[in-house]
Amino acid sequence: MREQAWQRFRFSGRQQGGRPIAVPAAVAVAVGVMTMGALAPLPASAATRPDTVQQGLDALVQSDGLPAALASVKDRDGHTRTYTAGVGDVATGSAVPRDGQVRIGSNTKTFTAVVVLQLVGEGKIRLDTPIERYLPGLVRGDGIDGHRITVRQILQQTSGLPDYLKHLDEDVRYYQPRELLDLALQEKSHFDPGKKWEYSNTNYVLAGLLVEKVTRHPLAEEVDRRVIQHLGLRHTYFPTPRDATIREPHPHGYYRDASDQPLTDVTEMDPSWAWAAGQIISTNSDLTRFFTAVLDGTLLHPAQLAQMRTTVPAGAPFADGARYGLGLVSTPLSCGGLYWGHGGSFPGYETRGGATDKGRAANVAVTVQQTDKTPMKHVESVVDTALCR
Repeated sequence: MREQAWQRFRFSGRQQGGRPIAVPAAVAVAVGVMTMGALAPLPASAATRPDTVQQGLDALVQSDGLPAALASVKDRDGHTRTYTAGVGDVATGSAVPRDGQVRIGSNTKTFTAVVVLQLVGEGKIRLDTPIERYLPGLVRGDGIDGHRITVRQILQQTSGLPDYLKHLDEDVRYYQPRELLDLALQEKSHFDPGKKWEYSNTNYVLAGLLVEKVTRHPLAEEVDRRVIQHLGLRHTYFPTPRDATIREPHPHGYYRDASDQPLTDVTEMDPSWAWAAGQIISTNSDLTRFFTAVLDGTLLHPAQLAQMRTTVPAGAPFADGARYGLGLVSTPLSCGGLYWGHGGSFPGYETRGGATDKGRAANVAVTVQQTDKTPMKHVESVVDTALCR
């Protein structure tokens, strides 16, 4: 998940070559052999040019000290190339799996928003109806009243609901979605609904509960049927309850406080604390396919896509000039225009990327999360390079 403030909680990890320890992590909810693989060959004219995406990934490893970086870039004709740099496991020096699975954090929010908007298109949800209509009595607290918060405000992060993250237990455990909402409702509303924009993972937990109430099915089933299976995202899934593993080949994910601190392996953990806001596991190539499908109307009717792309100015944790729609973020490109995506942070992994209206798409993942976010500006620069070249 992506968030402005760093929160602290404890989970079992293992330092490189060391004993199990407990470490602080950013709850969101992004040094060795370099390899590159391609799903489609480059044109002959491009084969003689330096590959700026590979150069960017190499720099993330060599200059920023990230264990591994992975990327997928799709051109307008649908040809996709995958890239890797670094090592998949710092303890063994094993290669980075090409297009390996990673925890995609807050990119999950776009999946959740798509399902809500599909239900809007089916006439089962109305964007400007208060959440109280669908979840009566559930959203109550100090200055918090579900009668005054609309579905649109939940999806657009303008509800004023506080974030539950700082109230999580120190030790990672399994959480029910209602528990996460109840943790948030311990706080006072941060502002009157619709008056400001503020990033809160609580909004998307509430969106997930809305999907379950309206469909009478688990959120994971609706995301799988309506999005993952529909698009044929073969390497994307919503982990089952208490599943701490990553199913397919994947690079290990690490946490550290700063670039000069030891790495702690945090690859496996119960992700239920992220749920509808950040629980999904995927690959860069699946993400480029997903964001392309969001923009080209494969997943949404024109009316709902237009609503999704109606934005307000966004602040941290997003880049300068970013604007937030309904679970979809627009980011300016250095070459003009913009791209649409979201990005995600989850202990061990950071992901950034999206797609343009002209059919290009790119996603980059790195395998460490740390308090110093400077390397992430470089990751965002690689995405910009991939989409502009």
